[in-house]
Amino acid sequence: MKKKDIKILLVDDEPDILEIISYNLSSEGYEVITAKNGAEGVSKAKKKQPHLIILDVMMPEMDGIEACEIMRRTPGLENTIITFLTARGEDYSQVAGFDAGADDYITKPIKPKVLVSKVNALLRRMSKGESPQEDITKVGDIVINREEYKIVNQGEEIILPRKEFELLALLTSKPNKVFKREVILDKVWGNEVVVGGRTIDVHIRKLREKIGEDHFKTVKGVGYKFVL
Repeated sequence: MKKKDIKILLVDDEPDILEIISYNLSSEGYEVITAKNGAEGVSKAKKKQPHLIILDVMMPEMDGIEACEIMRRTPGLENTIITFLTARGEDYSQVAGFDAGADDYITKPIKPKVLVSKVNALLRRMSKGESPQEDITKVGDIVINREEYKIVNQGEEIILPRKEFELLALLTSKPNKVFKREVILDKVWGNEVVVGGRTIDVHIRKLREKIGEDHFKTVKGVGYKFVL
């Protein structure tokens, strides 16, 4: 997919941020859509169906966390890449962002060129995720549909956010194999993208809640494995 065909929605209540980031992303060749708050961001996301959404956290009318949660429940946006861009760098704020369904969390201030590089990296991961592979696989009672980004667990259909799905697909690709944390970060998030140290833990916790505690085992100091 060419850059001119990729739509990026930028949601921030600071006009200067909107102007600077929009200019740099547009100069890179992307189509950029802007919104001034979370409510407007949700509305435009539903209408425009962007490939990538960049969200501030603290905004009037509706904050970024709530907006992200709504976007993730919106048909057509389940697999859209969502990243927060915010001055809130605390661990609990990052955990809340990932819990809401975000794929990445970028802390302000950040140089525009660095942000553009991060955006390029996120979108490269999306392109790699489109590489040909078996569309539907079955692991125990779990059916994984890679084409539709959904799973069926014991007859119940579950829609997962993109990164949770990719993490599950990786771990189930080789049941009982221990995947090291650095391997998981590389395969799911990409070594070009810097994510918080607790990112994997948050996503594993969400998968345990949705799929079942017993399937995901922690190997202390090493990583995680999927067991049947």
